[in-house]
Amino acid sequence: MTEQTEAVRADSTPPAQTPESRQRNGSGFRPDVRLLGLAGVLLVLCLVGYFTAPEQFLTEGNLSTILRLAAAIGVVSVGMTFVIISGGIDLSVGSIVALSSVWLTTLATQSYGPFVMVLCGLAVGVGCGLINGILVAYGKVVPFIATLAMYASARGLAERISGRNTQVVGETGFLDFFRGDLLGIPVLIWMFALVFAVGWVVLNRTTFGRRTYAVGGNPEASRLAGINVKRHTALVYAIAGLCCGIAALMVVARTTAGASTNGMFYELDAIAAVVIGGTLLTGGRGSLIGTLIGVLIFTVLSNIFTLNNLDTDIQNIAKGVIIVLAVLLQFRSKRTPSTT
Repeated sequence: MTEQTEAVRADSTPPAQTPESRQRNGSGFRPDVRLLGLAGVLLVLCLVGYFTAPEQFLTEGNLSTILRLAAAIGVVSVGMTFVIISGGIDLSVGSIVALSSVWLTTLATQSYGPFVMVLCGLAVGVGCGLINGILVAYGKVVPFIATLAMYASARGLAERISGRNTQVVGETGFLDFFRGDLLGIPVLIWMFALVFAVGWVVLNRTTFGRRTYAVGGNPEASRLAGINVKRHTALVYAIAGLCCGIAALMVVARTTAGASTNGMFYELDAIAAVVIGGTLLTGGRGSLIGTLIGVLIFTVLSNIFTLNNLDTDIQNIAKGVIIVLAVLLQFRSKRTPSTT
């Protein structure tokens, strides 16, 4: 029994691709070629933006716009990274953003002031995420089906609460804070940086993060090794919901309104950013840094199309090609035998 337990514990250790267990060579850490490649793609896109719109692309205003547009979907992508690494999927993030934005902008919520508005948005996000997690972990519903149900019901509830009308924010304290600057940098960008930093620390420097990789890599071995897989799965989805609540605050601050149409297609953009960032759809391997680069790649691509007045259909085709290439590279990397 002792040998069996040790083998199980070895199986539940985070895979070698995680930051904790990168393979070493004689000179230290081996550089992550995939992340370097993604950074190269981002650099090429920036060069394209500069040469196609030299008087606009590298301006302070445009760079600030790129980061502010990347902020909300970037926060959602942080939560999506946790979910996919753990072996799940979440199709409801866009609808949760919509429901959170609507709930925090109702007249009743706004009457209590900005603090209650913030708490309401976060609570709705966490609540929806926790429902997803309970259905998946304890109800044994397939993640695709559970989150698809939340996708439909959360969007429908948002339409019901708002009456399909846009709810304008009249609370000036809320707008003054979230639309303001700190040290010359928009608060929304600071929020994105803070969420990313906390997510990176949790994923790469805590037991919770190591268990997330372990559950995604081998849930049965993780269970035998003493990890409460059901509880951990529910918490991972709750984290994704929390990120959706934070993103809802950012969307409302940027648009000054809550609407059932907020967060439209966020689930597709988040999954795409996570996948091209190198996170395996089968779970057990992933990187928040890769996700960050993926978000920036799509945001810069959209910005280039906007600056050059190009049709959105071509932009969507380009996104689709990038996603397919990223998935093909994943399959190729999985089939390539290790050289160590």
